[in-house]
Order: sequence, then C-alpha cells, then structure tokens
Amino acid sequence: MGRTIAPFTQMVLQEIDSWAKFRRSLRKEDQDALDELLTAAKFHAASAAYASRVVPFETMLVSMLIEQQKQIRELKEQRG
Repeated sequence: MGRTIAPFTQMVLQEIDSWAKFRRSLRKEDQDALDELLTAAKFHAASAAYASRVVPFETMLVSMLIEQQKQIRELKEQRG
C-alpha cells in the first residue's frame, strides 16, 4: 500500500490548532503573517508526509522557510 497524506494533514491541522491562543494574542497584522506561514505548512503537506519526520513541526518550519525563500528570491529578481 502507498503512503497516505491524510494523517500528516491531520497532524498539521492539530498543530495549527494548538497555536490558537498564541494567535489570538497577536495584533491583527501579526495574525495575518502567522496565517500565511501556517498556510505554507499546509501547502507542503504531501512532501512532509513523504519525509516522515518524527517531529512534524520540523517539516512545517522547513515548509514555511521554503515559501519565505521563494518570496525573497522573487523580491530580489524584481529589484534587478
């Protein structure tokens, strides 16, 4: 049988839920930034499931960093 993504996706959603109190304590602009980061983690769920890390949050962080790096690269290219 092949790997299934659903369990990791569920872990990501559980991790996101565990940050709810922290998120509520942030200013609106920071909440929006956190939401963007957490969306990046969900975006890479398939790759993260394949990685099978013991601590799923590690993969979530790397997913967030990948998306930030792509944004940095795009900004650098726009600057010329």
